[in-house]
Amino acid sequence: MATSGTAYRQVIKELESGKYRTVYYLMGDEPFFIDSISDYIREHALPEEARDFNQMVLYGNETTMNEVIQRARAYPMGADRQVIIVKEAQYLMKKDSETGGSPSDILASYINHPQSSTVLVFCHKNGSLDKRKKIVAVIEKNGLLFESKKIKDDALPDFIGEFLNEHGLRMSPKGMSMMSESVGADLCRMNGELEKLVTALPAGTKEITPEFIEEHVGISKDYNIFEFRDAIINKNIEKANKIAAYYESNPKTYPMQLVTAAIFPYFANLMLAFYAPDKTDRGIADQLDLKSTWGVRDYTTGMRNYTATQTMKIITTIRKYDGKSKGVDATANTGEGLLKELLYLILH
Repeated sequence: MATSGTAYRQVIKELESGKYRTVYYLMGDEPFFIDSISDYIREHALPEEARDFNQMVLYGNETTMNEVIQRARAYPMGADRQVIIVKEAQYLMKKDSETGGSPSDILASYINHPQSSTVLVFCHKNGSLDKRKKIVAVIEKNGLLFESKKIKDDALPDFIGEFLNEHGLRMSPKGMSMMSESVGADLCRMNGELEKLVTALPAGTKEITPEFIEEHVGISKDYNIFEFRDAIINKNIEKANKIAAYYESNPKTYPMQLVTAAIFPYFANLMLAFYAPDKTDRGIADQLDLKSTWGVRDYTTGMRNYTATQTMKIITTIRKYDGKSKGVDATANTGEGLLKELLYLILH
């Protein structure tokens, strides 16, 4: 079964070559990949002049599988193919059994004997088909089943890098971290912010700098989480305290829970790095399940500045103070200077 990321690029590459399947079932919790594939088919499968009569969008909560298949079996008008895109297919598949069988049975029957001139696309968001069901095997055998999974935060630099490669651009690890930590794993928003940067980039410029990101995305290059974590990793006490003071003066933008959530994974991974049997960059990357070695330097630096025992204590301390920020063992002054307290215990 196809999964997101690499598989998404494979699907787009196949479409770019002009090869179209008779049935696409796009499902999962990450809407970006589903929308990107269906949008590509909508924009490229037919010439613009043929779309009025040969391209339609249906909605799962407004139609039935029988109606979808009836349209799919029709022939195109003055074109080589027709395109039918079914949005909100999750509602369609959950409907009660129709005349002639359940939605899954009706679809399976069609997929086994499809109309070769029809490209039928189902967009099933916020969930997936039960992989134990017969329909899944039928789609995999005779169509294309794509599962769009949410990507993890540590995979965001790869997503950003692939976007930049497509545009012939580059961005430093710092810039990627600024984007990752500010935007998060919302790929639709991330893609929009990257598009905004590309549009604003002066002609002939090939690198998107942290300063450019700060100007156009509204992320501070001096006070972002990347800089705070970097100061902690390098035990730059002055810089770390300066940023912590800024965060405590802007609690709505940088709440304590956001900060602890950003630094905790680093120390959790640092603990794992201490136990890597191979302490080379590649060995540490493998131990931490990193796709590349570009972020390993942070861990080799951390292993020089912190011992394994200190790291374990820091992990416990971060958990304790994250709990305090949420009211666990709270005192009258909880919230005032809490981050500075935590920072002192990490750095000393």
